[in-house]
Amino acid sequence: MRKSSSAVLLALACFAAGNASAIDLKSLAGTGMKAGQALTLSDADVAKAADQACAYMDKDNKIAPANSPYAQRLAKITQGLANEDGLNLNFKVYLTEDVNAWAMANGCVRVYSGLMDMASDDEVRGVIGHEIGHVKLGHSKTKMRTAMLTSAGRDTLAASGNANVADLTQGQLGELAEGFVNAQFSQKEESAADEYGYRFMKRHSYDPAALASMFRKLSSEGGLMSSHPGSEARAGRIDAMIKKDGKR
Repeated sequence: MRKSSSAVLLALACFAAGNASAIDLKSLAGTGMKAGQALTLSDADVAKAADQACAYMDKDNKIAPANSPYAQRLAKITQGLANEDGLNLNFKVYLTEDVNAWAMANGCVRVYSGLMDMASDDEVRGVIGHEIGHVKLGHSKTKMRTAMLTSAGRDTLAASGNANVADLTQGQLGELAEGFVNAQFSQKEESAADEYGYRFMKRHSYDPAALASMFRKLSSEGGLMSSHPGSEARAGRIDAMIKKDGKR
């Protein structure tokens, strides 16, 4: 999937243009899938979908090889994070100018080289901590469930009566993967992930101020972040948490 940075979701930088947990019931009804059935997708179904969607994204993007400076840098940045807060994580870099990063409920974490080019090591860690927060807080699972229910594959899922992702065509799987990566989190979810990211930085003795500086850096770059006023406010909240913890 190739998109310009202005068209790609950076979950860290996104605010709600709509709630990712919202389900297009009218669209689902058109396929014969009832709302009650749609909501019965299990965690195992969602995890299976994440496995398939991540594999699709890996195939559709250029991955930095192990000897790449990007891969070596990310390995250094994420050293000791393979098992984080009960999650088994795997990290890869996509070689693209896009500014993006995301994590799926199965522990698949992908960072784009465009983001790494503009960020310090701790700023990248702040982004990763934020994305892990979306997973740990259940946001990524909700987003994947929503993508499953609103992608082209809903027809197949409705016909089979379950979430058998193996039945999806490559085109349907691609729409599922893109639906996840390009979906948006609500402002409440973003704020919760911001706080998780801050605690993540503190827990690992990384510089928590890097999360705030990343917000400001993204905002000053224009493009993606410039369409989301409030980045300074989010950075300010991180600053306030640092100040509060410093007084304890």
